[in-house]
Amino acid sequence: MSSLAARLAQSTLSLCQISSPIGYEGPLADHVERWARERFRREEVCRVGHSLVVGKLEDSRPTVALVGHLDTVPAHPLDGPARIDGERVFGLGASDMKGGLAVMMALAEDLPLDTLPVNLALILYEKEEGPYLESGLGPLFEKCPELRNIRFGIAMEPTDGVVQVGCVGTLHATLKFSGRSAHSARPWQGENAIHKAGPLLTQLMERQRVEVIHAGFPFFEVMSATLAHGGRARNVVPDTLELNLNYRFAPGKSVEQAQADVRTLVAGRAEVSFTDLSPSGRVCADNALYRRLLAVTGLPAASKQAWTDVARLGEWGVDAVNYGPGETAQAHQANESAPIPALAVAYEKLATFLGGAE
Repeated sequence: MSSLAARLAQSTLSLCQISSPIGYEGPLADHVERWARERFRREEVCRVGHSLVVGKLEDSRPTVALVGHLDTVPAHPLDGPARIDGERVFGLGASDMKGGLAVMMALAEDLPLDTLPVNLALILYEKEEGPYLESGLGPLFEKCPELRNIRFGIAMEPTDGVVQVGCVGTLHATLKFSGRSAHSARPWQGENAIHKAGPLLTQLMERQRVEVIHAGFPFFEVMSATLAHGGRARNVVPDTLELNLNYRFAPGKSVEQAQADVRTLVAGRAEVSFTDLSPSGRVCADNALYRRLLAVTGLPAASKQAWTDVARLGEWGVDAVNYGPGETAQAHQANESAPIPALAVAYEKLATFLGGAE
């Protein structure tokens, strides 16, 4: 193991040892703020709640932002202690995305920030793992409107070491089926709301993913019933059933168009209400810094078949991609881990890009 890999592994481990499940990011934000204030001027560290912007926001050089969330999902009952075992770092958030945070912070420590061809800024924020409207990015952009001038952002989500462009949008719809209650011994005296949902559930089960090619990249649109609640007793015909439908839709489709797709599927068979509407993310294939990232690093590009804050940044006019050292399959898993060699690779690729970007 190289000295760089060992250093990044230890940094990742230290971050994993600071618990930061969503809603409890304070201790980790305090740690990062102390780190930043030891290395940056006072005016270069801005904290809003448990979110931070670190670095200058200037106009003389194009600003590239490395973006990472501080929170993790809640701990899993089977999680073991944070540790290094062989060539992996184990700990909640190791892949999603404290390994990425460690790389961000090491780059800020090591690179000659005043002489780079780009201006480097770090954005570290709370509540990414929760509802769209509760993210810590919103208050940061309100407090620091100059963030909208960022020329290129790199969200350091786990991507298996591949640059992932765009992202699918996501919405949740509550489908309420209504019936009429009755004794389950005489169901003909009522109308079973759960049974009424059967045809739509069959449609969902038989529905194939829909491939959409956008800006040359394939994205898959999918609809899934993810929660169901209905009935009030085992011997009562239920008069209501509520299903949660999650729809993932491709870039190029608006939230309003996605809502229309859901209404077309339901076709009046249930009441529909929408929550947590998150737009899709633009593929910034025309961004010069994106093209430079691929050219100088040799990294491949692929589509992002998930939602990330690349979409939110795009809504604010900031072109961004996803690239991080973590493994997508490890995100939100029990005994989460991250590969140590990938930490060093991500560091080296980004150092090359930031040092040569124009």
